Amino acid sequence: MTATEPAASDAIAADPLPQPAPGATPPRTPLVARAAAELVGTAALVAIVVGSGIQATRLTDDVALQLLANSTATVFGLGVLIALLGPVSGAHFNPAVSLAEWWTARRGGAGVTGRELAVYAPSQIVGGILGAILADAMFGEPLVKWSTHDRSDGNLLLGEVVATAGLILLIFGLARTDRLRFAPVAVASYIGAAYWFTSSTSFANPAVTIGRAFTDTFAGIAPASVPAFIGMQIIGMVVGLALVAVIFMRGKTDAE
Repeated sequence: MTATEPAASDAIAADPLPQPAPGATPPRTPLVARAAAELVGTAALVAIVVGSGIQATRLTDDVALQLLANSTATVFGLGVLIALLGPVSGAHFNPAVSLAEWWTARRGGAGVTGRELAVYAPSQIVGGILGAILADAMFGEPLVKWSTHDRSDGNLLLGEVVATAGLILLIFGLARTDRLRFAPVAVASYIGAAYWFTSSTSFANPAVTIGRAFTDTFAGIAPASVPAFIGMQIIGMVVGLALVAVIFMRGKTDAE
């Protein structure tokens, strides 16, 4: 190497490897690492939701303050989790998001494969259950106690359609406009707002819904209410993808 040739370390420093934006699914990350990130991320998210709900009910009897505490903790926690784990797995933490990504990839867009979806969804569901158990353990609650919080009213189901459709529209709208770097702030902010503007307090996530059935606390949902909630979330996912297709429709060039 001559005096005029740059050192290898200098070349690396001058041309760093591009880092994936939060919310993107890095193609070279091993699947086992992505599955672990989805499991841990979903577990942490449910632990935040359930744990902050328990803490809130112990600190105040005011339901509005309880919801404020619960939503605030979720906003900050979700933003941190997306920023941390987004570069690993895409930070879905949500089978509806993974399913929507698979559908877009199937139709020629970027997203997870069928094999990856088959790994992501169970990891997210197991994570959701473990997160609820962890939160109960931290606060001295029974580790597994089915929730008695019935959420079967039609207006709550409509709220889940709206909440999930908005979430899908946001995530895939950011992807279509190449702004996934804003996902930690944007997604967390949307969920925080949806806590308040939707009647269901925005579960918008089948894995979180299943996990919250395992705790009979503020954030719980009765097992009998779970299937309908998940059904509405799937409908919301379809509505959200349809809105993305219409609102972010790609124009054609003159040649096309």
